[in-house]
Amino acid sequence: MALFKLLHLFSALIWVGGMFFAHAVLRPSAIEVLDAAQRLRLWDAVLTRFFHWVWGAVGVLMVTGFFMIYLSGGMDHVSRHVHIMLTLALLMMAIYGYVFFACYVPMSVHVSKQRWQEASACLGKVRRWVTVNLLLGLLTIGVAGMGAVVD
Repeated sequence: MALFKLLHLFSALIWVGGMFFAHAVLRPSAIEVLDAAQRLRLWDAVLTRFFHWVWGAVGVLMVTGFFMIYLSGGMDHVSRHVHIMLTLALLMMAIYGYVFFACYVPMSVHVSKQRWQEASACLGKVRRWVTVNLLLGLLTIGVAGMGAVVD
């Protein structure tokens, strides 16, 4: 069980930490030093790489999370905080799917065709939904931490 918890934790840290870095560090720095077209090209490259990691993290989170629930005897035998974490995780994954398919993919197409206004609109949607997912991710980590203390 310890290995699954460790893999689960690392995957959550990669996803949530990556969102924090992108939102709090990379975005303001890119705005400060790059023009709009350069920023969009940078974000296209960054998100392409980051989303590969996120797909892997989501897969590991699902496998390890459900396996730990199974090892605990199923949903009827886990604490309330696990139910909350699972609900938040499923919501985050749904948002991520929307961000990837409805925002990032069109943004990437617009960047490749140098349609900067359309790409910028898509990137704005990515930013807004990543902010929501970052907050949900931090909440989920808080629930996990408090659940571990209370249990």
